[in-house]
Amino acid sequence: MRLSRYFLPILKENPKEAEIVSHRLMLRAGMIRQQSQGIYSWLPLGKRVLDKVNAIIREEQNRAGAIELSMPTLQSAELWQESGRYDAYGKEMLRIKDRQDRPMLYGPTNEEMVTDIFRSSVKSYKDLPLNLYHIQLKFRDEIRPRFGTMRSREFMMKDAYSFDLTREGAEHSYNKMFAAYLRTFDRLGLRAIPMRADTGPIGGNLSHEFIILADTGESEVFCHKDFVGFDIPGENTDFDSVEGLKAIFDKWTSLYAATSEMHDEAAFNAVPEAERLSARGIEVGHIFYFGTKYSEPMGAKVQGPDGKEHFVHMGSYGIGPTRLVPAIIEASHDDNGIIWPASVAPFDVVVINMKAGDEACDDTCELIYAALKKAGKDVLYDDTDDRAGTKFATADLIGVPVQIIAGPRTVANGEVEVKDRKTGARETMTIEAAINRFVA
Repeated sequence: MRLSRYFLPILKENPKEAEIVSHRLMLRAGMIRQQSQGIYSWLPLGKRVLDKVNAIIREEQNRAGAIELSMPTLQSAELWQESGRYDAYGKEMLRIKDRQDRPMLYGPTNEEMVTDIFRSSVKSYKDLPLNLYHIQLKFRDEIRPRFGTMRSREFMMKDAYSFDLTREGAEHSYNKMFAAYLRTFDRLGLRAIPMRADTGPIGGNLSHEFIILADTGESEVFCHKDFVGFDIPGENTDFDSVEGLKAIFDKWTSLYAATSEMHDEAAFNAVPEAERLSARGIEVGHIFYFGTKYSEPMGAKVQGPDGKEHFVHMGSYGIGPTRLVPAIIEASHDDNGIIWPASVAPFDVVVINMKAGDEACDDTCELIYAALKKAGKDVLYDDTDDRAGTKFATADLIGVPVQIIAGPRTVANGEVEVKDRKTGARETMTIEAAINRFVA
């Protein structure tokens, strides 16, 4: 992508409305634009990051055996009345009526709808276990949306829903998602700690929030320091192994970790003082097991091996991609801007032409740009006629992991400069070596 043809509305000044680093940098880097309170457009640079986050989420959900579908954003109020949640949910739910005066709502979550899909299609235990997920925009009318897309009214969510014949089966499904979440956040460059959490309006009696530690976190969290060194489940994790997944769950819940709502001061004080960690945290995922809370009132049951009908045991599992993007920035930035992990960076490399219009610089940059694109790399080519300082500031602000810098002096020697955005390290190498570094 040539920067001269790209839509990248950089802001030179810090926006006054931005309270935290991620909100400020997302606005300055031209990733998002606020349309109304708590509602944002995702501009091209932000959309590229969001798409890469979603791709990793999909890969790990699919690896764990979940199956993707797509459910509508607007839902019939009748389903929520059937489950008993329509009146209980609160003012966060946006309630509307269609032209036939039928009560509708803009879905904040999809337990009722997916249960309706299940009960109309699945009748036998032989079709279980089943886990259905989608990635979809949702709406919750937050009383105080803040921090940009960290806590917005309209947001994107990956929500998955598991169905099992028994509690034991449901706990195995829960453990699948538990391990999948650990892998997902690790691939996004985050260390997420699962903590006992309140179930809130979702319901149920088993719940964990996945928390990353950050000074700008919304709430205080408490945990054992050893969590930061635990090994993440590998790519070869067997998601069909009941014992293997139970071992992962047991390890990651063996030490104290709880959000403020579930904090037990006495239990925390029992942890040796040197091993206690009290910090601010950002929730990036939440999983629930709630048994038959929805299947019973909505009649979601299957015929078991005993010939009798059984209400299915359910769980739900959420990740907020539009929340994850600022969370990654909170965990990875410096005074100059964003430092993206390679897995979600909007571009792999930015090629900076220090003197656009100079034949040697132009030819060198075109050569590198074409070679990297042919190798399948996402490349941003800064071919603008901006000053050098502006080009460097833009490249640092948007956080592309590697910068290839072509100036008249280095190009005259058949060389370019390669800069690592994270460390700031610079290395001069031949043009061929720079290309080979990324295409080998």
